[in-house]
Amino acid sequence: MRKIAALIVSLVIAGCATTSATDAQDQATKEILAATDAWRAAYDSRDAARITAMYGKGAVFWGTTMKSIATSPEAIADYFKNAANRPYARVVFTEQHVRVYGDVAFNSGAYTFKDSRDGKEITNPSRYSMVFHREGGTWVLVHHHSSRLP
Repeated sequence: MRKIAALIVSLVIAGCATTSATDAQDQATKEILAATDAWRAAYDSRDAARITAMYGKGAVFWGTTMKSIATSPEAIADYFKNAANRPYARVVFTEQHVRVYGDVAFNSGAYTFKDSRDGKEITNPSRYSMVFHREGGTWVLVHHHSSRLP
């Protein structure tokens, strides 16, 4: 009888640990989706400083139209420096796949850049990979790759 009681207690405890880990994973996934949406909002604001602030100090960025990778905050800022010149540019996320591994998380998928030139809407469907690192309780972007869909 004691063995059965011990087994039941063990199963209950194991079930609680699994639920707790799943809850933490679900919470982290929500946080990554929120961090990604914050990046979208910064991009849509067309404020270069706000966009650049989304990237951590050691981040690398391979932008959709870049000819070389940005490996410093200054290089990332340089890429976005003329954002205000395209006030109608926006990005819409169409597919997101989040994976969380402790304090590192990946969000990969597809998004579409939209803009208006000469009264015509221009769309550029693209794919992306974003890597976030939790620093002091905040998820910061440490790697971002973006390229147009073929």
